[in-house]
Amino acid sequence: MSGSLGRTPESLKASGRSSEKLSLPILQGKIKRDPDGYETELQLIYKQFKASVDLFQQQAALSFSSVGSDPSVAKDLGDRAMFLAHVTPFYPKQLAEFPSQLTDLLRTSCLAMPSGLRNHVAQALILLMNRKSLVIEDLLALFLDVQCIGDRNLRKLAFSHIVQTIRKMSVTDPRHKGLQKIVISMLEQEDETKAKRALVTLCELLKKKVWLGDRHERVAIAICEACFHASPRIMVSSLRFLLDYENIEDEDDSDASDNDDDEDSKPENHVVINREAVYKANNKGTSSSKKKKQAKLQRAMKSIKKKQRASSESTTSTYSPLNHLNDPQKFAEKLLSRLQTGKSIGKTSERIETRLMMMKVIARTIGLHKLQLLSFYTYLQNYAKPHEKDVTQILAAAVQACHDGVPSDAVKPLFMQIVNQFVHDRSRPEAIAVGLNVIREMCLRIPELMTEELLQDLALYKKEHEKAISAGARSLIALFREINPSLLVKKDRGRPGGPVAKPKQFGEANVFSNVPNVELLQESDHESDSDDGDQDDDDMELPGSDDVDQEELVPDDCGNEDEAEEDSDDDTNNTEDDSDVDTSIAGDEEEDMNDSDEAETDSENEEMESEEDDDDDDGEASDSSAEDSGSKEKANGKKRKMVDFDANLLSADTSLRALKRFAEAKSEQPSLDENDGILSNEDFRKIKDLQAKKEAKLALARKGFKVPDSDQLSKKRVNPAKLEAHIRHKLTKEQRMELVKAGREDRVKYQSRTATKQKKVGGSSNKQKEHKKNMPLAAIRSKAGRSKRSKKIKKSSSGTQFRGRKAWK
Repeated sequence: MSGSLGRTPESLKASGRSSEKLSLPILQGKIKRDPDGYETELQLIYKQFKASVDLFQQQAALSFSSVGSDPSVAKDLGDRAMFLAHVTPFYPKQLAEFPSQLTDLLRTSCLAMPSGLRNHVAQALILLMNRKSLVIEDLLALFLDVQCIGDRNLRKLAFSHIVQTIRKMSVTDPRHKGLQKIVISMLEQEDETKAKRALVTLCELLKKKVWLGDRHERVAIAICEACFHASPRIMVSSLRFLLDYENIEDEDDSDASDNDDDEDSKPENHVVINREAVYKANNKGTSSSKKKKQAKLQRAMKSIKKKQRASSESTTSTYSPLNHLNDPQKFAEKLLSRLQTGKSIGKTSERIETRLMMMKVIARTIGLHKLQLLSFYTYLQNYAKPHEKDVTQILAAAVQACHDGVPSDAVKPLFMQIVNQFVHDRSRPEAIAVGLNVIREMCLRIPELMTEELLQDLALYKKEHEKAISAGARSLIALFREINPSLLVKKDRGRPGGPVAKPKQFGEANVFSNVPNVELLQESDHESDSDDGDQDDDDMELPGSDDVDQEELVPDDCGNEDEAEEDSDDDTNNTEDDSDVDTSIAGDEEEDMNDSDEAETDSENEEMESEEDDDDDDGEASDSSAEDSGSKEKANGKKRKMVDFDANLLSADTSLRALKRFAEAKSEQPSLDENDGILSNEDFRKIKDLQAKKEAKLALARKGFKVPDSDQLSKKRVNPAKLEAHIRHKLTKEQRMELVKAGREDRVKYQSRTATKQKKVGGSSNKQKEHKKNMPLAAIRSKAGRSKRSKKIKKSSSGTQFRGRKAWK
């Protein structure tokens, strides 16, 4: 061949090859340094490559067995392909057809190639694409087809290349749509192997957050539609991905947070706890009370941190591919019909694991989109039994499918079946605990399910000795203390604090007419304005406001002495406010103060006399005490009005002036509505801080839990493990051995005391030295005397001891 090209041995030697074989790596380095000087050698190798390809294809067509058995043919073809792929950027015109020829070779003769040659050709194609000689659109379909051959190394290489290439593309690259169309079209094919590789590619790119969001919603829809594929394996893979996506999301977030720096990983949110509460928890009270306060403080901090972490998470934390369904109602109905057909025919077309996954996907779709699929609750009644396999996951699906948009009549049969099947005296403790937890979660979403009699019966389980059962009953009681305490017995309602909660009616919803928690910002602004007014001018406060607050806080059945003290305080407060408001009437105010002081002394003397009379009356006749006290309160009230008439008249006059000034000052301040209602970033940040302070105060003051919003409940996935809280499962032997070995980790190897003494380094201890000291003479004599006396006593007692009658006497 060299003669045909007109090459001499000297030129062959200069090019870095002998007459027998060309040295490709050396020639490749020289071509990169001087491409124009080695164009003839390139054409020679290119013709050799074409000849090798033709020979290989002819032998593959004739199905020669020598093709796969002779490794030299495949090795030479692979080496020439890699050499040409490396030098293609230097000869774009001469090697313009080489990428398409190599692509056709892999497409047509892939099955006939040995594994090594396939990998070499695939690597050459990847190299060409990295050198911009090929584009991803030309290789995507080919690499997806190549993954179906069965070559593990080639499948791994092609799959990683596809994922990495698409991952490096820009988010706004218009080529994404074309690539998605190729992969989705392959997913819709009936060929199970190709559809499986396409599904794996879509799931991996969605998992890596490459094809994620509204821009790439067709990917999520395609994965959801794969649940209806003709192949059971594709259906199961799609169902499993939809269910495990949130777990994958959590793992990725945790790994990312571990890899990041400490400064970047720290959230901006901070826990706001009152300093007074921290001081009391550490410095006030006894040691036991300090421990209780510190534990309460820790619980409050944990709850606040958890809430702040949940609020600071991005929207992808609750993301699911099911969010992008165009018609979720149709999707759920279609999946339920496929689930029911296998059961109604009588054939077990789907295994119990597959049916369980279908139930969970349907329940997740119902919860996310708040659908009404009433036949699903009827279907779940067939599986809501304690002896069913994986019954906890079935019950978690039932809880997930409950939301405030479902009528309670549709869920009532399923709810009562759970109550009757799980919670009764002959049921196992584990089943009772799971049943109580499920009842609590269902009532959290639909409170209308619970009746008064049933709740009172379930509340009696709080006295059970099993911790799981008592904890479940107490959590149920705590829930209804928050949502509907009227159903509980009086002793279970807890301390009455605040207004009595009432459950929402069916279809009732909270509609925000303003920015949430914006009232906290307005209150803080008013408080800051009032503080500034106190420093500058005290005229900003209303003089009668303190009086109103005091009258509201004082109960109706208070004594006369308290009323008189309040009257005197009111008089002094009024006169002080009058002096602050206007200094032109100082003389009149002094007279009013003198009158009020005289009125206070008169009222105190009268109260002392009335108390003495009350004591005498109580000693004589206790039945008439109530009537006398009522008449005296009325009389004192009339006297107080007459005495304080002038002071009240003056305070009313001054309060009108202060009210007018307060209204003028308030009108000068721009309100939120007048300021076009637009909040800045500082306002939102301030609202967030005020909300954190408010939640901290509530967490410290509240005993119980806050009922979450219905939207939060629908977005959050129900964990079946939480339904088995506090249940102690029986450990296997391997688990017990692991616990034993874990307890022995910090333990020192066992040795006798003498062995440890012998291994001791250094001198003897003080205890050992005391044993070696000589005893004083008096101690020796006393010890000898004690020993003599003990021996004498032992000898005397042994002679008179009865040892039993001899048998021969």
